[in-house]
Amino acid sequence: MRMSTMKAVVIRKYGRNDVLEIGDVPQPRCATGMALVKVHAASVNPLDWKVRSGMLRLITGNKFPKVLGSECAGEVVETSGGLSKFTKGDQLIGLSGVRSLGAFAEYMCLPETTAFTKPAGLSFEEAACVPIAGLTALQALRDRGRIASGKKVLINGASGGVGTFAVQISTIYGAETTGVCSAANLDLVKNLGADRVIDYGAEDFTKARDRYDIIFDAVAKRSFVECSKALNPNGVYISTLPSFSGFLNQYLIGFLSIRKARSIWVKPNSADMTWITSHIESGRIKVVIDKVFSLDQAKEALTYSESERAKGKIVIKVV
Repeated sequence: MRMSTMKAVVIRKYGRNDVLEIGDVPQPRCATGMALVKVHAASVNPLDWKVRSGMLRLITGNKFPKVLGSECAGEVVETSGGLSKFTKGDQLIGLSGVRSLGAFAEYMCLPETTAFTKPAGLSFEEAACVPIAGLTALQALRDRGRIASGKKVLINGASGGVGTFAVQISTIYGAETTGVCSAANLDLVKNLGADRVIDYGAEDFTKARDRYDIIFDAVAKRSFVECSKALNPNGVYISTLPSFSGFLNQYLIGFLSIRKARSIWVKPNSADMTWITSHIESGRIKVVIDKVFSLDQAKEALTYSESERAKGKIVIKVV
């Protein structure tokens, strides 16, 4: 018999971590074309504490309560009318998006358009890490950067959730890959396939002599103005954080310069999901998971994410 309530991570106003509540809320009712999914694991992203803090309120609005979390892996327990792709018992990877949220809970509704079959070779924890970090890295390098064999690529924030995927994807494409991270993570990034690793505490890549065809700022810490000095002619700077200055550089300054600024906002699709998951199953991409928290430890999980010290991904295990 379907439960009427579920445990979830909820906010009733924007603020710091003290606004988080972990308790019972009504189970969601799925609209046409959606599946009710029993969440096994959800991934934590900087997006989550930015939503919590109100940094994205222009997108998320002021309607409360909100159940946090935007990507998960789980099992279909109920389907609504108009759903043709999945049936009860199917295991899914899903992305709800910043407007819908809902992944930090025992159950959530996922639209057919942003739900994908979970390969049997991936654990639920691994699968939950793919939709945002994995697809962001792939689409940034391939679609925004036009990555190709022999290109020189620098990834800033190479030991983070997006960065660990980006290093491995860059290597698969045959690019000459440089990763930038802290001294503590140099070996991790090197082992992921980077040809060269820079300790940002010892060297500022924007002031060195090396030049790159693509600079992917996976942690949105360095501006286009700073990074343009390290770009080759026709080089591309890509950031994970859309900003007014980024748009200005992209649409105005970009027309006057052969160096370009781009931003990336992930667009989930089955072809890209298949590309990523097949490379994980074959062993060419490793999902780097730093820590796994329980649903009751959501505050600790977001605090750790906000510290920006995570090596790879942070996961909340629900089941």
